[in-house]
Amino acid sequence: MRILALDSSGLVATVAVIEDENMMAEYTVNYKKTHSQTLLPMLDEIVKMTELDLGTIDAIAVAGGPGSFTGLRIGSATAKGIGLALGKPLIHVPTLDALAYNLYGTDKVICPIMDARRNQVYTGIYEFSNNTFQVMVKQKAVSIDDIVGALNKIGREVIFLGDGVPVYRKRIAEIAEIPYSFAPAHLSRQRAGAVGVLGGEYFRQGKTETAADHQPDYLRLSQAERELAEKQQAEL
Repeated sequence: MRILALDSSGLVATVAVIEDENMMAEYTVNYKKTHSQTLLPMLDEIVKMTELDLGTIDAIAVAGGPGSFTGLRIGSATAKGIGLALGKPLIHVPTLDALAYNLYGTDKVICPIMDARRNQVYTGIYEFSNNTFQVMVKQKAVSIDDIVGALNKIGREVIFLGDGVPVYRKRIAEIAEIPYSFAPAHLSRQRAGAVGVLGGEYFRQGKTETAADHQPDYLRLSQAERELAEKQQAEL
């Protein structure tokens, strides 16, 4: 089984190819460029370096949200375009699920946090039980106080990761009542390798969709949609 994986949901752009138990290649960039400038060139470089025939992939795993509206659209459009061109299915991998999967095998509770702006984070709560990935709380947009409050009630040690950590580290220290730590740099951001491996699990379970059917999961309205709704409400 060969999976092409893409993630442009956050600040990081990342592409990987997973073949059975082997990660053939992973290319990740987190530096000052827009994903429209990086994602396709990164994919092209991986294809060249691995002499990959894209026609031999079985499916395309894509981080399906939440995250940056622009980033999600770029990732979705790229995955859909490749899927339609090659007649390959897509695997919608929730962004926070894949981020949590970076910490495979830990006995701690895992809490990825992405900065969602407007005093919210995209987050969820996860664990590995008997080496099986478990979603304890599905991904959602809430305040940092809300998610840390939920973790306090669970009462177990937690590992935080994601681009929300630098933003909310101080607040976590103020309100966390449980032991906690922060994932190291090489595990704390989106990785297409994790999207691909988790996507492979979903593929074996039959959790695929057509390229035409795929839609990102934004969880919230875009800024333009919020402003339009506020304007319409004000006119009532």
